[in-house]
Amino acid sequence: MTATLPAPAAGQRPATGPAPRSPRRSTEKRRQRTLTWVLAVISLFTVAPLIAVAVLALSPEDAATLPYALPSSLTLDNIVRIFNVGEFPLWLWNSFLYSAVSVVVVLLTASMAAYALARKRFPGRNALLWAIIATMMVPVQATLIPTFILISKMGGVNTLWGLILPTLANAQAIFLIRQFVRDMPEELFDAARIDGAGEWRTFWQIVLPLIRPVLATLAIFVFLWHWNDLLWPLVVGQSDAARTLTVGLATLNTETASTSNVMAATLVSFIPCLVIFALLQKHIVASITHSGVKG
Repeated sequence: MTATLPAPAAGQRPATGPAPRSPRRSTEKRRQRTLTWVLAVISLFTVAPLIAVAVLALSPEDAATLPYALPSSLTLDNIVRIFNVGEFPLWLWNSFLYSAVSVVVVLLTASMAAYALARKRFPGRNALLWAIIATMMVPVQATLIPTFILISKMGGVNTLWGLILPTLANAQAIFLIRQFVRDMPEELFDAARIDGAGEWRTFWQIVLPLIRPVLATLAIFVFLWHWNDLLWPLVVGQSDAARTLTVGLATLNTETASTSNVMAATLVSFIPCLVIFALLQKHIVASITHSGVKG
């Protein structure tokens, strides 16, 4: 006798096996896997120099290491030792002040200028905007000597304020924030005027909270620009007390410091950049996908 399957109840579909996978979906999945492997390989090449720096920094000073062998043990002695080499703690502090003060002042002044250029009507506004954009096309090297002469006549050589002052006017920050503020709905400013809010209150309570994504993104870029800056600190900081970390690392290469000590200093200089990016990196996507107002 042959067994027969019971007939499906009324309104019930007959039991079937798994739906066949379409060739298009299979091709798409293979393409995604291939892309993932390609990106993984590229990422490996990207982080390989950082891994090499970390290995060299944590290797014993006299042990054989990269590129000839891997260290048999890791130690923090090089990092501890580097804080006693030259003026390294002072260089680290100078770099932090140079970067942190510049970030705060650049974001504050640039946001004010961007708000005025985006929302205020005054004679010469467009000419001023184009003049600011034009400064972005001038190489830094072209203005280096005139800037140094001005700072020198003001007595700013070998001082932190002489190091910071010329970098506070940032045309790129003004332009980016201005584009962000310009896309804000006009109804927000109309409502603020109806409520009796003045320009200062409108700026602090409406504009600044809404441009936080672009401010966070610019904070990352401005901090990295100043932290890694070498040319201007090298010109204006001519003594050990006024040097930044980048200039100090360049001088370590010409002295008797070992490779492990130099790599330890390099690793220490990388940590603040990593911390800043880890804290603010989520705002980069927000600044791209939003135009000033979160929907």
